[in-house]
Amino acid sequence: MKAQTWERVTHSFLPIYNEDSKVLILGTAPSVKSRENNFYYGHPQNRFWRVLAQITAVTLPESVEEKKAFLLSKGIALYDVIESCDIQGSSDSSIRNVVPADLSEIIQTAGRIPVLGNGGTAFRLYQKHQYRQTGIPMILLPSTSPANAAWNLQRLTDAWESKLKPYLQND
Repeated sequence: MKAQTWERVTHSFLPIYNEDSKVLILGTAPSVKSRENNFYYGHPQNRFWRVLAQITAVTLPESVEEKKAFLLSKGIALYDVIESCDIQGSSDSSIRNVVPADLSEIIQTAGRIPVLGNGGTAFRLYQKHQYRQTGIPMILLPSTSPANAAWNLQRLTDAWESKLKPYLQND
Protein backbone atom coordinates (compact mmCIF):
# COMPACT_ATOMS: atom_id res chain seq x y z
CA MET A 1 0.00 0.00 0.00
CA LYS A 2 1.35 3.38 -1.03
CA ALA A 3 1.96 5.87 1.77
CA GLN A 4 -0.21 8.96 1.53
CA THR A 5 1.58 12.27 1.24
CA TRP A 6 0.56 15.39 3.09
CA GLU A 7 -1.14 18.08 1.06
CA ARG A 8 -2.19 21.61 2.03
CA VAL A 9 -5.80 21.92 0.90
CA THR A 10 -7.76 25.16 0.65
CA HIS A 11 -11.51 25.11 0.08
CA SER A 12 -11.95 25.98 -3.58
CA PHE A 13 -15.71 26.25 -4.01
CA LEU A 14 -18.33 28.44 -2.42
CA PRO A 15 -20.87 27.57 0.22
CA ILE A 16 -24.44 27.03 -1.00
CA TYR A 17 -27.04 29.16 0.81
CA ASN A 18 -29.51 31.99 0.45
CA GLU A 19 -31.93 33.98 2.57
CA ASP A 20 -34.44 31.11 2.42
CA SER A 21 -32.04 28.52 3.89
CA LYS A 22 -33.61 26.84 6.94
CA VAL A 23 -30.77 24.52 7.97
CA LEU A 24 -26.99 24.42 7.48
CA ILE A 25 -25.20 21.12 6.91
CA LEU A 26 -21.46 21.21 7.49
CA GLY A 27 -18.99 18.57 6.35
CA THR A 28 -15.34 18.49 7.28
CA ALA A 29 -13.31 19.35 4.16
CA PRO A 30 -13.62 18.43 0.49
CA SER A 31 -12.40 14.94 -0.39
CA VAL A 32 -9.96 14.31 -3.23
CA LYS A 33 -12.91 13.53 -5.56
CA SER A 34 -14.82 16.61 -4.40
CA ARG A 35 -11.77 18.76 -5.10
CA GLU A 36 -11.45 17.17 -8.55
CA ASN A 37 -15.17 17.79 -9.24
CA ASN A 38 -15.08 21.22 -7.59
CA PHE A 39 -18.24 20.43 -5.60
CA TYR A 40 -19.44 18.80 -2.41
CA TYR A 41 -19.59 15.04 -1.90
CA GLY A 42 -18.07 14.16 -5.26
CA HIS A 43 -16.97 10.62 -4.41
CA PRO A 44 -19.43 8.24 -6.08
CA GLN A 45 -19.52 6.05 -2.96
CA ASN A 46 -20.38 8.93 -0.62
CA ARG A 47 -24.04 8.54 0.28
CA PHE A 48 -24.82 12.23 0.97
CA TRP A 49 -26.83 12.88 -2.20
CA ARG A 50 -28.62 9.52 -2.05
CA VAL A 51 -29.63 10.10 1.58
CA LEU A 52 -31.03 13.58 0.81
CA ALA A 53 -32.83 12.33 -2.30
CA GLN A 54 -34.48 9.52 -0.31
CA ILE A 55 -35.51 11.83 2.54
CA THR A 56 -37.06 14.33 0.15
CA ALA A 57 -38.44 11.74 -2.32
CA VAL A 58 -36.81 13.40 -5.32
CA THR A 59 -34.81 12.03 -8.22
CA LEU A 60 -31.12 11.92 -7.39
CA PRO A 61 -29.57 15.19 -8.63
CA GLU A 62 -26.63 14.53 -10.93
CA SER A 63 -25.02 17.75 -12.15
CA VAL A 64 -23.58 20.48 -9.94
CA GLU A 65 -26.35 22.84 -11.08
CA GLU A 66 -29.04 20.25 -10.24
CA LYS A 67 -27.50 19.72 -6.81
CA LYS A 68 -27.36 23.46 -6.08
CA ALA A 69 -30.97 23.94 -7.20
CA PHE A 70 -32.07 20.93 -5.14
CA LEU A 71 -30.39 22.22 -1.96
CA LEU A 72 -31.81 25.71 -2.32
CA SER A 73 -35.31 24.42 -3.16
CA LYS A 74 -35.31 22.43 0.08
CA GLY A 75 -33.90 25.24 2.23
CA ILE A 76 -30.58 23.48 2.79
CA ALA A 77 -27.36 25.47 3.13
CA LEU A 78 -24.15 23.48 2.63
CA TYR A 79 -20.52 24.15 3.52
CA ASP A 80 -17.58 22.69 5.45
CA VAL A 81 -16.05 23.54 8.81
CA ILE A 82 -12.55 23.81 7.33
CA GLU A 83 -11.28 26.57 5.06
CA SER A 84 -7.83 24.99 4.79
CA CYS A 85 -5.82 22.22 6.40
CA ASP A 86 -3.08 19.67 5.90
CA ILE A 87 -4.52 16.28 4.98
CA GLN A 88 -3.47 12.91 3.61
CA GLY A 89 -5.77 12.05 0.71
CA SER A 90 -9.35 12.29 2.01
CA SER A 91 -8.69 10.97 5.51
CA ASP A 92 -10.46 13.05 8.16
CA SER A 93 -8.32 11.36 10.81
CA SER A 94 -5.18 12.86 9.24
CA ILE A 95 -6.39 16.48 9.33
CA ARG A 96 -4.08 18.95 11.03
CA ASN A 97 -3.20 22.67 10.95
CA VAL A 98 -6.84 23.67 10.53
CA VAL A 99 -7.97 27.11 9.47
CA PRO A 100 -11.72 27.13 10.16
CA ALA A 101 -14.24 28.36 7.61
CA ASP A 102 -15.91 31.69 8.29
CA LEU A 103 -19.62 31.01 8.71
CA SER A 104 -20.60 34.61 9.47
CA GLU A 105 -21.85 35.47 5.96
CA ILE A 106 -24.12 32.40 5.88
CA ILE A 107 -25.56 33.26 9.31
CA GLN A 108 -25.96 36.94 8.40
CA THR A 109 -27.86 35.95 5.25
CA ALA A 110 -29.93 32.99 6.49
CA GLY A 111 -30.17 33.87 10.19
CA ARG A 112 -29.44 31.66 13.18
CA ILE A 113 -30.53 28.47 11.48
CA PRO A 114 -29.89 24.99 12.92
CA VAL A 115 -26.47 23.49 12.14
CA LEU A 116 -26.07 19.79 11.39
CA GLY A 117 -22.69 18.07 11.23
CA ASN A 118 -21.92 15.32 8.74
CA GLY A 119 -19.79 13.07 10.95
CA GLY A 120 -17.77 13.20 14.13
CA THR A 121 -14.77 15.11 12.78
CA ALA A 122 -16.98 17.93 11.48
CA PHE A 123 -18.69 17.99 14.88
CA ARG A 124 -15.43 18.13 16.88
CA LEU A 125 -13.90 20.82 14.68
CA TYR A 126 -17.06 22.94 14.78
CA GLN A 127 -17.13 22.68 18.58
CA LYS A 128 -13.46 23.70 18.74
CA HIS A 129 -13.40 26.48 16.14
CA GLN A 130 -16.87 27.84 15.37
CA TYR A 131 -19.35 27.23 18.18
CA ARG A 132 -18.09 30.14 20.30
CA GLN A 133 -18.57 32.54 17.38
CA THR A 134 -21.96 31.24 16.21
CA GLY A 135 -23.51 30.28 19.54
CA ILE A 136 -25.50 27.68 17.59
CA PRO A 137 -25.17 24.11 18.87
CA MET A 138 -24.40 21.52 16.20
CA ILE A 139 -26.56 18.43 15.79
CA LEU A 140 -24.30 15.44 15.08
CA LEU A 141 -25.28 13.13 12.23
CA PRO A 142 -23.49 9.95 11.18
CA SER A 143 -21.03 10.46 8.35
CA THR A 144 -22.21 9.69 4.82
CA SER A 145 -18.61 8.82 3.88
CA PRO A 146 -17.91 5.36 2.46
CA ALA A 147 -15.40 5.03 5.31
CA ASN A 148 -18.40 4.82 7.67
CA ALA A 149 -19.17 1.25 6.60
CA ALA A 150 -20.97 0.42 9.87
CA TRP A 151 -23.93 2.48 8.65
CA ASN A 152 -25.78 1.13 5.60
CA LEU A 153 -27.82 3.44 3.39
CA GLN A 154 -31.15 2.74 5.10
CA ARG A 155 -29.76 3.26 8.60
CA LEU A 156 -28.09 6.52 7.49
CA THR A 157 -31.27 7.73 5.82
CA ASP A 158 -33.34 6.99 8.94
CA ALA A 159 -30.89 8.82 11.21
CA TRP A 160 -30.62 11.83 8.90
CA GLU A 161 -34.37 11.99 8.28
CA SER A 162 -35.20 12.18 11.99
CA LYS A 163 -32.93 15.24 12.44
CA LEU A 164 -33.23 16.98 9.06
CA LYS A 165 -36.85 16.55 7.98
CA PRO A 166 -38.33 19.13 10.42
CA TYR A 167 -36.30 21.88 8.71
CA LEU A 168 -36.93 21.03 5.07
CA GLN A 169 -39.02 23.23 2.79
CA ASN A 170 -41.57 21.72 0.49
CA ASP A 171 -41.44 22.79 -3.15
